[in-house]
Amino acid sequence: MIDFRYHVVSLISVFLALAVGIALGAGPLKETIGNTLTGQVEQLRNEKDALRSDLDATSSDLADTRSYVDAAGPQLLAGALTDRRVVVVQLGTVADAESTAIDDRLTQAGATITGHATLTDAWADPDQRSFRQALVGNLLQFLSPAPDQGADLETQLATALVQGLVGTDPAAPDKLTQDASYLLEILSTGDNPLVTFADPITTGADAVVVVAPTPAKETSDASPTAAPTEDDLEPQLAVLSAAQKYSEGAVLADGPRGAGALTDTILGDDALAGTLTTVSDTAVVTAQVNVPLALAGRIAGTNGHYGFGSDETVVPDAVTLPPVDRTPVAPSSDDSKSDG
Repeated sequence: MIDFRYHVVSLISVFLALAVGIALGAGPLKETIGNTLTGQVEQLRNEKDALRSDLDATSSDLADTRSYVDAAGPQLLAGALTDRRVVVVQLGTVADAESTAIDDRLTQAGATITGHATLTDAWADPDQRSFRQALVGNLLQFLSPAPDQGADLETQLATALVQGLVGTDPAAPDKLTQDASYLLEILSTGDNPLVTFADPITTGADAVVVVAPTPAKETSDASPTAAPTEDDLEPQLAVLSAAQKYSEGAVLADGPRGAGALTDTILGDDALAGTLTTVSDTAVVTAQVNVPLALAGRIAGTNGHYGFGSDETVVPDAVTLPPVDRTPVAPSSDDSKSDG
């Protein structure tokens, strides 16, 4: 057993070592230790100042680049979408600054924005599915062409929305068809409207820009949420697919790449990637300029994915679209008989 004398010797050893350390630190080693610590602090301070200087220079260069792209945007976009009519469909809540910036770039490209449609929570709410199924029964009679036989609920609703937004009356090209007006009215009225409009839409669009909702920022104390699956995103993907199918061309203006982003889901599916056009990170000015260029390319028959991530191209190829012909077309005798 360890006796009391062992503990006394141990304590004396500890205090003796402490005393020697204090004596050396306050005596012959005082200046050496002080100089060493001072030198290390000075080195860390210099490194911090250098990093701060590099960061400031990089931030300044980035701001200059953004300013240049912003200023050059009108010249890059001039004539890209001359006389094209574009409707903007927001798949959820989009930041005002981003929405306005996309509108401005479309206008700079020569496009006319026919309206803004925003999907409400009821569009994909599982608890509202029965309501949506009942609503589709009222929509199908106004669809032409009708969705493929066996199309799911999401596809049917997306078809109704897009046909309502692009349904131009050939005899009066500045107006919607009566069926298109009915479709938009059914989708946007009632206690649980599936779609809201910033202003009434009275003119059919040629092309569609689909804007993904601004991703919510998770707080540090929030539990991490699981990334949505392709099934979760199906209602949004259906709108983009219908927009491409029933218009001259459609583009997804998406948020940053990452788990749950529509762009990543599309790029992960060869069939979707081959038919849908995307622009990622449209909160950034470079992507905002890319949206009209990508839309012009899609109208011309070019499909692509644009951004700075993997499997993306930095900028769309330049295209020249043919002039728009909006000469009224008189209804044929067959049409008149069928209407009667």
